[in-house]
Amino acid sequence: MNAPSRRAPSLRRTLAALAAGAVVLPLAASAPAGAETTGTPADVLAQVMSREVTGAHTYERLEALQQATLDHGGTRVSGTAGYDASADYLTRTLTKAGYQVRKQPFEFLDYDILSEKGSVVAPAARDLHPVIARFSVSTPEGGLKAELARPAGKSTGCSADDYAGQDVKGKIVLVDAGTDCFITQKQLVLSQLGAAAMLMNVNSPNANLNLRYRMVPPSDARIPTATLSRAESEALRADAANGPVTLDLDLRGNNTMTKTYNLLADTPTGSADHTVVMGAHLDTVDTTAGANDNGAAAAAVLETAVQLAKQRPHVKNRVRFAWWAAEEKGLAGSQYYVDQLTAAEKAHTALYLNLEMIASPNFARMVYNGQTATGPAPAGSTRISDLVTGYFARQKLPTIGLVLDGRSDHTAFVNAGIPSGGVNAGADTVKSQEWADLFGGTAGQMLDPCYHQACDVLGGINKTILDQNARAMAWAVGRFAVDTSDIGPAAQ
Repeated sequence: MNAPSRRAPSLRRTLAALAAGAVVLPLAASAPAGAETTGTPADVLAQVMSREVTGAHTYERLEALQQATLDHGGTRVSGTAGYDASADYLTRTLTKAGYQVRKQPFEFLDYDILSEKGSVVAPAARDLHPVIARFSVSTPEGGLKAELARPAGKSTGCSADDYAGQDVKGKIVLVDAGTDCFITQKQLVLSQLGAAAMLMNVNSPNANLNLRYRMVPPSDARIPTATLSRAESEALRADAANGPVTLDLDLRGNNTMTKTYNLLADTPTGSADHTVVMGAHLDTVDTTAGANDNGAAAAAVLETAVQLAKQRPHVKNRVRFAWWAAEEKGLAGSQYYVDQLTAAEKAHTALYLNLEMIASPNFARMVYNGQTATGPAPAGSTRISDLVTGYFARQKLPTIGLVLDGRSDHTAFVNAGIPSGGVNAGADTVKSQEWADLFGGTAGQMLDPCYHQACDVLGGINKTILDQNARAMAWAVGRFAVDTSDIGPAAQ
């Protein structure tokens, strides 16, 4: 239920506060009684926004978004009715709040799956359930039959040294997932060694979980590649320990082009010379309605936009809210958006705030830390991280840092030199005991056990971290909507 509404501060008090270099803003009806806020204009709007954007209201947005998804096919895959219905819901809500919403249409490289079958031929016949990697090279029509091999060295198979003394030419090689390198690198190594195909054990705590990976970039695809669950992978290894194993794989797909669009909405006030972009991907994979990945984040961006609309006289820097398409198909929507920016528009983009999987059931409270896998992110990224981490610290909520890796929509902004940050509650990373001690939850399980699975539904949403992450990002938007002056080289 809504909290009692409050009367706005008197004009005399407001003028006096402004003269003193502070601001007193009226709070909307949902703010706690007695919660009048003073401070610098940036501090005030940040605090107002963190009070107005609640987990409860965000969850209501998420419920509506998920209903639109379920009513139109059950997924939000880009180019489908589910994506369109969800975008229509966002558009209606934003328009009612006073925004002019625009679609940014584009085409992206997609992948049609034609076959993903597998079996053990010998020593004893049984079916396998491979999941082909997107953009994988296809086996010949009718399949590929070859002997199974494994790396003699490190099981992740990231370098030729892992196959020293082995002949894997013409064989199907089983490797493990891991943090050493991406799947694309593993199959490049095997291609150079003459392997016929690659299978990768997803190596999840859930023995029956399988996930679809992708070749990044698609042009690096060399040999047929698919994943297997840990259970099937371990059974194959047990067979191989007793003698030769022969597999039959039929893995085929075609590259194709798909039409879709990003959804963008700008505040009507605020300078375009210091544009703040807040975004989350709207699309899902084809196996789920995606309540956490990435419905919760999309709903939080929506609720932030609705609440900021009520504070438009205080917005000094334009805020652009974005819902990206085709993130699950290779970060295509956010990359297209950045590619369309002119040099001047890039220079006038002060920063990007990314929301990704912000309500994971077994969460870790992660803040992007201003670093990439290879070094510092663009100047100003560390300052964003420090400010968001500081917000959580004032709430006595511990955080851990997360590098700005290549797994979400910040990637295009980082590569374009735009300061970036945000929050993430976790996907397929396995929670350590140290993290369980820090955040609660279950050690030894994925941060989101339903990552890319049909069970990613509303019942799995962790409402505690949803509330905390939504408020933190609303705080950041309020702060930067007034002041981005410290996001620059000096802040690094």
